[in-house]
Amino acid sequence: MKLLTLFALVLLAQPAFADPLPRPDHIVLVIEENKAFQQIIGSQNAPYINSLSQRGMLFTESYGVTHPSQPNYIALFSGSTHNITNDSCLLELKGDNLATSLISHNFSFASFSETMPEASYLGCMFGSYMRKHNPLSNWLELAKFNQPFSAFPQDFTKLPTVSLVVPNQQDDMHDGTIEQGDAWLSKNLEQYAQWALTNNSLLIVTWDEDNGSSANHIATIFVGGMIKSGKSSQHINHYTILRTISDIYGLPYIGSSASELSITDVWRSPVLKH
Repeated sequence: MKLLTLFALVLLAQPAFADPLPRPDHIVLVIEENKAFQQIIGSQNAPYINSLSQRGMLFTESYGVTHPSQPNYIALFSGSTHNITNDSCLLELKGDNLATSLISHNFSFASFSETMPEASYLGCMFGSYMRKHNPLSNWLELAKFNQPFSAFPQDFTKLPTVSLVVPNQQDDMHDGTIEQGDAWLSKNLEQYAQWALTNNSLLIVTWDEDNGSSANHIATIFVGGMIKSGKSSQHINHYTILRTISDIYGLPYIGSSASELSITDVWRSPVLKH
């Protein structure tokens, strides 16, 4: 009886999906700022983003986990807000996160922040760059993976396994307009988006939080050769995305992502085996 109970507990600890998820060679995760779902989807001010949603999968029930900005970024990166409730600078955090999990399992990670003046920069701000939007910078041991956006590879085969892309506050819709953020994505990510559709790569575009008007309802879009086109009504949040990336690469679940269900209904069939 004890052996049967132990076996049952082991089964419950396994991932909840029956089929393996595809394993992209690269994931590029872009985070935009402070706009509700209805401000973006269907808006004439965001023609490029809406074209992405038509080429990939639009999640119609995607939500930030809290307010303000900084704890959302940290939650997506580490599975926890670490009890942070503000945008204060010069945090020094410890514990598991997406970068350390990938690296310890022989994958790679880098964060690419627009306008950051140099690699490994730890200042609170530089022009329109804000450290509060760059969660990796709060783990000091990860400094060498903290890169300016100018280091984003133009040869996409040289991308890390997972890349975090953080536009500056003018181009992420925080201080600039929706049109400006939309144009930045078109200029800087469209070439990669096209490449991802014909290669084993995945683009994720999401927002940190809404504008305070819609229960933190935000847009999230997946685009890649392994992604169906259409709409998904699965309820997801930042922890769901982290959980899904962990399942894709066979990583341990980090923090609150362990309580989420992976995204399983958006992949083309048959999936890539690994």
